[in-house]
Amino acid sequence: MRKRVRMIDILEEVKGAKSIAVGGHIRPDGDCIGSCMAMYLYLKKAMPEAQTFVYLESFSPVFNCLKGVDEIKRPDGTKHAHDVFIALDCNGERLGDCEPAFWGAKKRINIDHHITNPGDGDVNYIVPGASSTSELVFDCMDEKYIDTDIATAIYLGMVHDTGVFQYSNVSPKTLRTAAKLIEYGFDFSKLIEETFYQKTYVQNQIMGRTILESMLFLDKRCIVGHLDAKTMKFYGVTSKDMDGIVNQLRYTKGVDCAVFMYETEPLKYKVSMRSNGVIDCSVIATYFGGGGHVRAAGCVLEGTFHDAINNLSRQIEKQYND
Repeated sequence: MRKRVRMIDILEEVKGAKSIAVGGHIRPDGDCIGSCMAMYLYLKKAMPEAQTFVYLESFSPVFNCLKGVDEIKRPDGTKHAHDVFIALDCNGERLGDCEPAFWGAKKRINIDHHITNPGDGDVNYIVPGASSTSELVFDCMDEKYIDTDIATAIYLGMVHDTGVFQYSNVSPKTLRTAAKLIEYGFDFSKLIEETFYQKTYVQNQIMGRTILESMLFLDKRCIVGHLDAKTMKFYGVTSKDMDGIVNQLRYTKGVDCAVFMYETEPLKYKVSMRSNGVIDCSVIATYFGGGGHVRAAGCVLEGTFHDAINNLSRQIEKQYND
């Protein structure tokens, strides 16, 4: 599919629709949740005559502060006949059990900022240089319909995909958008503290253990940490408790690339990568069937922990040698 970077008017694109669905990727993160909830609330407000639904897998309770989360429907693999399906922060293949509903819709819209997204909608608004999908969602909206709840959701998504506006994907436009959003009067400081920085005691324990047992490799230019299923069971943690670990590993002085992986089932690991730009994480993730950005990407690998590191090392080393 051809990528489309020209800004779209979402109300124009869904005009006349009686049933609209909004969905995000598997294991939704802050940007995915924020952009989906903002779009859902916006369409409900601007198009009250239409039935609007939002589909997301379960996520960390820290995001329950957003209005409308109690109205989220869990994907069930059903091929619903929606007039429009809006896939946010991913393409159709990463929608998980929502994918049949995406392909079953009369019209498909794809809004994303991942460089690995091929653009599989009938309408694609994909801008790899953007800070977040939430920022792109704001671009698609008529500001007269934006209220405090919608602004809060967009701001949350932007905060989480920019590391509180510190990553290189932040542009002057990003900060101007953020300034507009906080004018709606929500407590942005509390939002950042409670959804981005605050950790439970157990989350701090597993982060500490991962860092303690982490290893440097490739001449100490890369670092890896991991949690196996036995350790996760001992601490009573799930994937929702892993936020922030790979970023903390990345802050190690002298490291170009950080890798964090945790076991999802026997001999199967969910892998997250972060880099300072020297290593293109998206190339490595795509090689293994995943995707993402230059500085942040992920994939799934099968085999032992050492198999996974050896396979990743070969791909990282290729970039050092090029």
